[in-house]
Amino acid sequence: MKDTEFIHGIIPPIITPIDEDEKIDEKLFRDQIEYIIRGGCAGVLVFGSNGEFYVIEDDEMERGLKIAVDQAAGRVPIFFGIGAISTKKCIKLAKMALANGAKAVSVLQPMYIKPDQRELYKHYKTIADAVAPSPMLIYNNPGRAGYGLTADLIVQLNEDCENIVGIKDTSGDMTLVEEIIRRTRHTGFRLLGGKDTLLFPTLVCGGYGGVCTMANVYPELVVSIYEKFVAGDIEGAREAQYVMNPIRLSMDKSTFPVAAKAMCKAIGRDMGVPYLPTLEPSEAGWAAINKALKEAGPLK
Repeated sequence: MKDTEFIHGIIPPIITPIDEDEKIDEKLFRDQIEYIIRGGCAGVLVFGSNGEFYVIEDDEMERGLKIAVDQAAGRVPIFFGIGAISTKKCIKLAKMALANGAKAVSVLQPMYIKPDQRELYKHYKTIADAVAPSPMLIYNNPGRAGYGLTADLIVQLNEDCENIVGIKDTSGDMTLVEEIIRRTRHTGFRLLGGKDTLLFPTLVCGGYGGVCTMANVYPELVVSIYEKFVAGDIEGAREAQYVMNPIRLSMDKSTFPVAAKAMCKAIGRDMGVPYLPTLEPSEAGWAAINKALKEAGPLK
């Protein structure tokens, strides 16, 4: 069995707050890490999609990771997101992250080029072998990469690589989620949901938690879905999911991932502005966010 006890609960893809020079604002970043941990989250994913990894230089990622590891101080594991296209670049980032205190790395499928299954297998196995025995997760995000990973590929990588220990799945395909869980459930391999709005059904299928953007804004609410479910309060977990969904869906009126920072601002938490070329929400985007928050009412 794989050692995967640390993969559970709500692990937010943390916002990356920046200053006017597009450098990580250390004070705001530390404050956000603390906010997430105090909210009951079981880990922090730095430089995931919501962390705007695609515009951050390698040295700035290293600085941000060191800040996160220092602030967490061992209370929760730090996961490091990798979204590079080349296998060589992924290995370089993975080794840097693990050397600087990341508990595990999460590797997105290569964007833009759409490799076939043979190429994807080689890509992931080469990275896993390069960082073994350190743990590695696969990140399946077809909406951003332009194609999805198959259950057959995931199962094969799980069988062949002892240190490939789990997957974050953002496909929204619950049949795929079920198949991955069904076919790996006796090996220790763990699936985390990547769609906030599908956290509850992911748990029902046997998932171990979620990498949820909304936990940057309302960590207690998102954590309550997981905790209620684990405690056997199925109806309570479902109702908490229903409270969260309209708030999360209101973010879709804005350019990804602008709305997470904007929503934090709307509840009085300054997380800075997005990296260019993205801008703060349009008038329609702000209206959707404010309407959803008003209709939700007090959530603390």
